[in-house]
Amino acid sequence: MKTIMSFSGEYRWLSNFWAVSVVLDRETYPSVEHAYQASKTTDRFERQLIQESQSAGHAKKLGSKLKERKDWDSIKLHIMEDLLRQKFSVPDLKEQLIATGHAEIIEGNTWGDHFWGVCKGTGENHLGTLLMKIREELVA
Repeated sequence: MKTIMSFSGEYRWLSNFWAVSVVLDRETYPSVEHAYQASKTTDRFERQLIQESQSAGHAKKLGSKLKERKDWDSIKLHIMEDLLRQKFSVPDLKEQLIATGHAEIIEGNTWGDHFWGVCKGTGENHLGTLLMKIREELVA
């Protein structure tokens, strides 16, 4: 079975940094990363700063400095799944995800994210798991 180990190169479009409009609480964000980082807070000003940030990388940096909302750990997977479903409802991205077939999708990283991905061989790979779940539903 093929394995996609990185969201770079030909699979860069799998990255949450990929430019695609998504909606969070009736506000449009320029990428999944922007919306995900904004969802860490309920403060409208902080959300707006992230929404208007010039890049997904900058949005991530801003989000890393936030005091996370109290219910964050219980909602973050649901929020990510919703944002990914929006992203992969875009026809071109939907087709690309389906075209990965039965490949295992692993969000391999070098920055130590063991929750969403895998770093140095260890991690929970929640992002890859969500992508494979959505792919399976799209082909059903």
